[in-house]
Amino acid sequence: MNLLPTATSTDVEKQQPRVAVLPVGSFEQHGRYLPLVTDTAIACIIAREIANTYPVHLLPPITVSCSHEHGSWPGTVSISAKTLFAVIDDIQASLARSGIEKLVIVNGHGGNYVLSNVVQEANVDGPRMSLFPLSSDWEQARKHAELVSDRHGDMHAGEIETSLLLHAAPELVRPGYENADHDGGARRFLLTLGMGAYTDSGVIGYPSYATAAKGKAVLASLTDAFAEHLEVLGEPSTGRLVGG
Repeated sequence: MNLLPTATSTDVEKQQPRVAVLPVGSFEQHGRYLPLVTDTAIACIIAREIANTYPVHLLPPITVSCSHEHGSWPGTVSISAKTLFAVIDDIQASLARSGIEKLVIVNGHGGNYVLSNVVQEANVDGPRMSLFPLSSDWEQARKHAELVSDRHGDMHAGEIETSLLLHAAPELVRPGYENADHDGGARRFLLTLGMGAYTDSGVIGYPSYATAAKGKAVLASLTDAFAEHLEVLGEPSTGRLVGG
């Protein structure tokens, strides 16, 4: 799959978008069957579908973020929360200089807690930034797709992530997800002890329930939910693109 937008400067000039969409992923372990780039791929899949549906400016992804809880697994790479904050702050300022005042962050990694603070601070003087998907957006998508698992139990490399990739990028899914289910329990001290205290495989979730059809339904629900984020930013949500 192509994770990068291919628009030219001329395309953007012609479209004159008022809202930019920034995928933020991670580079962290996702068990034996999903790649390190899973969260980035999912953020890009969602952002690409949004850009195919609404008149927004699609940005390339931030591919390394705050994955410190996964640091005990080979291949995982992290940056600090303050660095991620600074990068997004710089991106927003650059967009504003080019005439795009509003930004939606499409977050693919639950450990990027700092993004809530980025959005909170950006909106002190009025709505300019939104974080997507919110918890309620994910819950709605799970119900729409009739997923078996819930958000707590299906935290990482489970039913929803595997389903999204089976639908949109099946070439990234390796064999083994069919029998990799793991219940990580309550996980009260995840931030203190890291993922390794709750899973040996790196998986907390139920990938055996994953299907491409569920992934398609999840993506459709999230795409519809994005309209409300445009509205809260003061932008029309009715301007769906042809075919969107």
